[in-house]
Amino acid sequence: MLDSDLADLYGVPTRVLNQAVKRSLRRFPPDFMFQLSPEEYIVLRSQIVTSKKRGGRRYLPYAFTEQGIAMLSSVLDSETAINVNIQILRVFTRIKKMALSNKDLMLKLEKLENKILHFDGKHKKLEGEIRRVFEALRILVVQRSEPRKKMGYKRKDEQ
Repeated sequence: MLDSDLADLYGVPTRVLNQAVKRSLRRFPPDFMFQLSPEEYIVLRSQIVTSKKRGGRRYLPYAFTEQGIAMLSSVLDSETAINVNIQILRVFTRIKKMALSNKDLMLKLEKLENKILHFDGKHKKLEGEIRRVFEALRILVVQRSEPRKKMGYKRKDEQ
């Protein structure tokens, strides 16, 4: 997540969040937080359609990983920061569970397919039917793993 999005969630200005992080940089190694490159920021800005007019950011935004977000609660010592972190980490946990369950399902499906499809060659028509069933199951699993609706935090100016 970007520093500005997290600042909105925590109810603080982005500069306050970044100042708190910079005071405790040892808590944020590169796998917890990193600053976007100019190229990444241009691509991001074009995707979210922001204005190039006056105002806006002076510095490139910081992006926080799940571990970085968890560390923010120790840097932003407020009740809001703690509650927001708990909710964000719960969402990350749900996303991981969903991803793992789909992966497990695909592995089980492949094992089953390999078991069933080792016919002796006498049942070609049946083998074709079974292959079509497995292909349909694969499509369903992939569709299930794709998000159905856009989720996430909406900034106040987007509502």
